[in-house]
Amino acid sequence: MAIRDAFGLTFSGATETGFTPYSQAVRELLCFIGDPVASVDRAISADPGFVMAHVFKGYLFGLATERDATAVARACHEAALPLAATTREEAHVLALGHLANGRWHDAARILEDVAIETPLDALALQVGHQIDFFTGNARMLRDRIARALPSWQSGMPGYHAILGMQAFGLEEMGDYTRAERLGRTAVEIEPRDGWAQHAVAHVMEMQSRQRDGIVWMRANPEAWTKESFLQVHNWWHLALFHYDLGEIDQVLALYDGPIYGAPSAMALNMVDASALLWRLHLGGIDVGDRWAALAANWPKAGAGDYAFNDAHAMMAFVGAGLDGPALALLEAQREAMHGSGDNAAFTRDVGHPLTLAIKAFGEANYTEAVQLIRPIRAIANRFGGSHAQRDVIDLTLIEAALRAGDRALAGALTAERSMARPDSPLSVLLARRAADLSEN
Repeated sequence: MAIRDAFGLTFSGATETGFTPYSQAVRELLCFIGDPVASVDRAISADPGFVMAHVFKGYLFGLATERDATAVARACHEAALPLAATTREEAHVLALGHLANGRWHDAARILEDVAIETPLDALALQVGHQIDFFTGNARMLRDRIARALPSWQSGMPGYHAILGMQAFGLEEMGDYTRAERLGRTAVEIEPRDGWAQHAVAHVMEMQSRQRDGIVWMRANPEAWTKESFLQVHNWWHLALFHYDLGEIDQVLALYDGPIYGAPSAMALNMVDASALLWRLHLGGIDVGDRWAALAANWPKAGAGDYAFNDAHAMMAFVGAGLDGPALALLEAQREAMHGSGDNAAFTRDVGHPLTLAIKAFGEANYTEAVQLIRPIRAIANRFGGSHAQRDVIDLTLIEAALRAGDRALAGALTAERSMARPDSPLSVLLARRAADLSEN
């Protein structure tokens, strides 16, 4: 029993009854809309022997970066192991096993080979692309998709998503002109493609085109918010544009509305909420009881499982003044550094020193924060995220140098930022503060 899709790929154990909701799940994931878990569950219910349905569900949970979700990914892998599969599908099962057991880099390499052999395997491309994001591998964000792109043509199902992924990879490698062009094309093809929408927002963030970014995000929010599980992150991008312009009322309105007005216990949403409130905290903005509500949700994601999350959890604990959870998080990280998965290195190389630095900053130990952050700046990509997300590390370092009264370092760091983001009002403000230090 097997089905072939429009690209000629074989799906073992599938019937038309199960393949229809599976195809819907794939379309939903390509746009980051709907409920792909519910869709793939219908596929599994119809065809329990449908190996790629189990793999697909496992990928969804494996990429969630949460402890309970990872357990589901492992169960999906166990369910897929004994099922009939083609060579391509066996590779997917193996990749899922690595992902579910914290071996992100091994999973990425297997999916790389799958996509080289079968460049029209959209799932291999998209999951590999997401792993590249979570491991901070900018070159592969670009090159994984670039290798497959010649095999894709306009009019093929999912073509917009391939363009959107290529756009994000180009942006992370600093190729902003081509990134924006491909991202805009992807959105023209499929306005609900939240990843392509976000790729163009990244370009504008990195180029300090705040007004363009606001226009881009506010032009058709219905398209990228409707049933989108990426909408919080895209609202976060809009908030960053307002933040850079000093429009704090707009930032808080977005936080209290679509970003965290309805508190979420999803790690990916809490990361955005923490990152935004921490930026306000760095600017001396009192955010009231927002920290407490956010901090209350962070333990649900599990500490020590993904270093990038840990750093953002610490922001919330510091902001809320919660010493107990902060110390428990640091202990979980110490245990994580002895683990067998890739997160041990994520935590050791970047996550733990950064988390310590955030705690030191909260305790007004600004010189210590500077000393902890400086050695990790150049390797911060190792614990994942994008340039835009990791910018909070630089902002924390600059603010720590300013508050420590380190005139030379503050001047150097703000000059550096002014060169990278010359049109940023925030860059101007920070440079002015550094200059004021020099005059005193």
